[in-house]
Order: sequence, then C-alpha cells, then structure tokens
Amino acid sequence: MSDKNESAVKALYQQILDSWNAQDARAYMSLFDEKAHLIGFDGSQMQGRANIEATLSSIFADHPTARYIAIIRDVRFLSPDIAILKADVGMIPRGQSDINPAVNAVQTLVATRQDSQWLVSHFQNTPAQFHGRPDLSDAMSAELRDVLKQTNF
Repeated sequence: MSDKNESAVKALYQQILDSWNAQDARAYMSLFDEKAHLIGFDGSQMQGRANIEATLSSIFADHPTARYIAIIRDVRFLSPDIAILKADVGMIPRGQSDINPAVNAVQTLVATRQDSQWLVSHFQNTPAQFHGRPDLSDAMSAELRDVLKQTNF
C-alpha cells in the first residue's frame, strides 16, 4: 500500500491517543465508524459511536485517566481499504512523569477507508501481562520510557 495510506492510518491512531489524553469523548468517538466495536483494557465492550461516547464521557467525568504513550509496531493492509495497526502502549498517571508498567498494553486497531476517510472499525486494548516472563515486560517498559523521554508529557 502507499505511504500516504500508511501515514493516514498512523495519524488516525495518534488522534485516538490524543483525544483519550485530552479526555475528549466526542473527539474520540468521531474517529470511529457508526458500527465500530471497542474492547477496553478491562474487557468492557462498547458497540457504536453513541455507546463509545456515552461510556467514555462517564469514565472521563469520574476518573483522571492516565495518558497514553505508544510505539507503533506494525501497519498491515488486508486490502486497499482495510488496515490493521498494532502498537505497544504505556500509561502515565495524571500528575506523574513515568509510565506505570503494571498497565502496559498491546493495542490493535482495524481501520477502514470510507468515502476517502479512514475510520476505526474495531479497537482492542489488551493488557501486556507477559505471565512468567518479566524480561518481556521490562523490555517493553524500557522502550516506552525511551519514547517518553523524547516527548513533552
């Protein structure tokens, strides 16, 4: 696929992170298609834009959610109009300057191009627990901290 399409999918993902970090449920929801499916870190599921916005509005109103920092690991196109992005993420609690390794995660995004616009059709946030393999957790945390050093959080 073209570099333009890969850049567009990466930009869509960055907008997801930016709207989460800004605790902006409306902006976040607008990046999804009407029938999108979202699986949260705790396994909770949201279906459709309205449900995504309502759920996140409630979460943002009640919790100072941690901010995401990410490393995009792969963007793969299944067709010219369907892409899968995989990223590793760390979360920086509000008021702190370091990630909390206990909540590192792997995120998978399925994006579809609709009327020349890329939208999220499916998004999943899976805890990166690496049961019995602390070296993998430590390596992921070290990489995320390197990215964090290069950003303005």
